Amino acid sequence: MAPGAVDPEQPKLSFFGKEAKSSSGEINSSREPLIVGNHCNEEYTVAAAILPFLFPALGGLLFGYDIGATSGATISIQSSSLSGTTWYNLSSVEIGLVVSGSLGGALIGSVLAFNVADFLGRRRELICSSILYLVGALLTALAPNYPVMVIGRFVFGIGIGLAMHAAPMYIAETAASQIRGRLISLKEFFIVLGMLLGYAGSSAYVSLVSGWRYMYGSSAPVALIMGIGMWWLPASPRWLLLCAIQGRDRLEVAKETAKCCLCKLRGITDDSFALEQIDEILAELSYTGQEKEASLWEVFQGKCLKALIMGAGLVFFQQVTGQPSVLYYAATIFKTAGFSAASDATMVSVFLGLLKLIMTGVAVVVVDRVGRRPLLLGGVSGMAISLLLLSSYYTFFKSSSFMAVIGLLLYVGCYQLSFGPIGWLLISEIFPLRLRGRGLSIAVLVNFASNALVTFAFSPLQSILGAGVLFAIFFVIAIVSLIFIFYFIPETKGLTLEEIEAKIL
Repeated sequence: MAPGAVDPEQPKLSFFGKEAKSSSGEINSSREPLIVGNHCNEEYTVAAAILPFLFPALGGLLFGYDIGATSGATISIQSSSLSGTTWYNLSSVEIGLVVSGSLGGALIGSVLAFNVADFLGRRRELICSSILYLVGALLTALAPNYPVMVIGRFVFGIGIGLAMHAAPMYIAETAASQIRGRLISLKEFFIVLGMLLGYAGSSAYVSLVSGWRYMYGSSAPVALIMGIGMWWLPASPRWLLLCAIQGRDRLEVAKETAKCCLCKLRGITDDSFALEQIDEILAELSYTGQEKEASLWEVFQGKCLKALIMGAGLVFFQQVTGQPSVLYYAATIFKTAGFSAASDATMVSVFLGLLKLIMTGVAVVVVDRVGRRPLLLGGVSGMAISLLLLSSYYTFFKSSSFMAVIGLLLYVGCYQLSFGPIGWLLISEIFPLRLRGRGLSIAVLVNFASNALVTFAFSPLQSILGAGVLFAIFFVIAIVSLIFIFYFIPETKGLTLEEIEAKIL
């Protein structure tokens, strides 16, 4: 048998161990190269890979910055001497709208992405996101009254929803398979970096009159840079080819445009590699019958349903294992442990932000070497242990404050090694190309909705059940999530997006 040839008798295995069959029930051998994964490493230059990652990642930076800045802005805007407004005397509901306005907008953005993502394409969706970021930041910062401020928060949030949907898709579809995991995980690093910058901005502006305006207004220049950068970057070659397959563009024109885009994105001058990869993408699109545009119900059928169970399940467990709630207790835990300097909420936030940044950096370095599954299984196991420690502390060992500190730090570190970066990475990889825009929008919607659910339900549950019982519930959920990861989440390290679709779905 010639080198690289495929044994026609070799079974084609899916993720669940079944033979790949045609609709007639016979084993189909036409996709052998993708099934066995015999491909050379994709060519790219590091210099060319930076900007196609950096400008989409600024969307994550702005998301994180908004979280950090809002913590200080709510203090500033309620101060009679520093708010600089006559409407500073806000009720708890009104403050709640300011805090959650961007989250509500993100939910709206996720719904919008379901309908417009495939029409706009990844690049133009990110451009729209940057415009919404800019308009939202300016509306909030320059708001003459409270209603305009809330509108600005919702507009900014819609930008978050679109950015968190399109950025991982654009990075995944344009990056070489060898560095795809590293780059998408690095987007999570940018979110955490944005949080730190937001906390730093809060500290810098909180003592100024109308400091909250500066906190929110600082997002505007970054949004402008993001928009200009995305305007300069080329479109996703995979999206261009999908448009051609579906009859929205001429195939030869799309192939030539996709070739130029791929060469620019990878920093290569050899057309032969670009043409080879384009032919592989087109072959897989033709094989899987992606000539028709995706309908609403197709998202809940076949391959996409399998990907949706994996992706939506992963981001659901990412939130319901208590990530927003554990951080809620950070300041209290440090205070009871006797760290008086850390009892200030801002100092605690900065300290935990640095830890999150460091651990996310570790995940970025090792994700394409170790793989996705080992990081998820190891990290979530550590989260389960930390939740058990926190539950035990609040139930039985309230005098052992070191147990709570260890539990808190272990939780934060393990989350950033696993669910934090790997959740966003996997949902950008596993959906079929034709359904990727809609499938990913549902996964992002589940992420923001479950985040909102945990955030809003935490206080009443804590008052009814107590912290010890609540952390015990999170511990049980973490164990369930481990079982889910073990049986349902595949390893995608080193595979092209086409190979993921062929081998796993």
